[in-house]
Amino acid sequence: MEVSRLALPISDKSFFSPSIRHSSANPLPALPSFFAVSVSKSRLRSLRRKCYCSASSRDTLLAGGGEAAVVSAGKKEEEQGDLKSWMHKHGLPPCKVVLNERPWHHDTHKPIHYVAASEDLQAGDVAFSVPNSLVVTLERVLGNETIAELLTTNKLSELACLALYLMYEKKQGKKSFWYPYIRELDRQRGRGQMAVESPLLWSDSELAYLTGSPTKVEVLQRAEGIKREYNELDTVWFMAGSLFQQYPYDIPTEAFSYEIFKQAFVAVQSCVVHLQKVSLARRFALVPLGPPLLAYRSNCKAMLTAVDGAVELVVDRPYKAGDPIVVWCGPQPNSKLLLNYGFIDEDNSYDRLVVEAALNTEDPQYQDKRMVAQRNGKLSIQVFHVYTGKEREAVLDMLPYLRLGYVSDPSEMQSVISSQGPVCPVSPCMERAVLEQLADYFMTRLAGYPTTLAEDESMLTDDNLNPKKRVATQLVRLEKRMLHACLQATNDFIDQLPDLSVSPCPAPYAPLLK
Repeated sequence: MEVSRLALPISDKSFFSPSIRHSSANPLPALPSFFAVSVSKSRLRSLRRKCYCSASSRDTLLAGGGEAAVVSAGKKEEEQGDLKSWMHKHGLPPCKVVLNERPWHHDTHKPIHYVAASEDLQAGDVAFSVPNSLVVTLERVLGNETIAELLTTNKLSELACLALYLMYEKKQGKKSFWYPYIRELDRQRGRGQMAVESPLLWSDSELAYLTGSPTKVEVLQRAEGIKREYNELDTVWFMAGSLFQQYPYDIPTEAFSYEIFKQAFVAVQSCVVHLQKVSLARRFALVPLGPPLLAYRSNCKAMLTAVDGAVELVVDRPYKAGDPIVVWCGPQPNSKLLLNYGFIDEDNSYDRLVVEAALNTEDPQYQDKRMVAQRNGKLSIQVFHVYTGKEREAVLDMLPYLRLGYVSDPSEMQSVISSQGPVCPVSPCMERAVLEQLADYFMTRLAGYPTTLAEDESMLTDDNLNPKKRVATQLVRLEKRMLHACLQATNDFIDQLPDLSVSPCPAPYAPLLK
């Protein structure tokens, strides 16, 4: 699967001129959108002195807030034409999909658009094929593949670069070639087809819905990472020739606040496509008609694929006219689906928990144990994945590693070193100690949630439950189910021990679990 080198269409060139003028008497308004532009007063004064001004954003996005705004937005969109019409105008060949809409739970937000079959489809049909001239990649953004590789392998992610590009493009308003696509992204506001915005945009009180889940920590860490990338944006601006020439006085961190950048980053994150078998500068792509207009599903095998001169979608199942089109989201657990796209897949066979175990570095026999662990394909700090429906297998996989940590007698250690394969049970008392530590670990994790599994089940029966609280509750419920299954499997192994009267062995250097 190859993506040919992307070149801007001839009609694009006028949108990359060095300067774009507008009346400096009108400061840029604050817009409630993902790519809204904000400029400080001091920055405006500086721009006026230099006689260079940013493109007006008054026509870039229709202000949200209230039913009247939504109706007005709909009328203007009808006048301007929808995303698909714009794509056909600029090279999209005839396809077998249509853009439909469904209402959203919040009255002040516009309805969600989604890609649906325009006719009956069979597995193997090409639903659409988007030409490369309508695909945004880093090669287009930075104008140089070498620079793209340098930036993304050192300081900045592809998502940060793509977000910055669209933010600058938005400053041109309707003059931007990408205006219809950016308008569509603003309309979607990072909302997935099935749920809500990414937790990266939740308030502190909303993040509290995830208390007890490792996902809450992931959200905070990702937000810190986005902040670090924001602080590096000026590097991109200076190195990306096309952006520098177009906006020579618009330093990114002065033109865009962190909050606006984070919103743009999350919007790009919710729709970026990871193309396979292409260069680094082309692997992350923004494809109109792709996500978030397409719904993700874990049990789907259809993917957006790079072919000669285009990115196409071949469906993996039959569709009736009007059915929403779905694509595969990769082998991602629900924690990543929520973080990246704002939804939970109840039937996600890739869903998993992580258990981290570590050999005790204070152990006098640590180096020998580390060597035995490596011989069996494990590390001194080992991550175990607990997949849904395979919790018993996960516990069995952990036991040899934990047994190794419990070995304390030097003669027993020599026996372990001389043997081949995983560490087998050494004694009933040691086996009980290992299993009881594991059971305590699972119970501790379950106790970290403010609600029980039964309370979650009851809460989800409420049709009026806040949508963000619903997806958070779905996530923690699935996590608790896996933890309960692990605990049950561990207790079953304890019940199978030959002598229930045996007390656990002392473990001066027991392995660490977190």
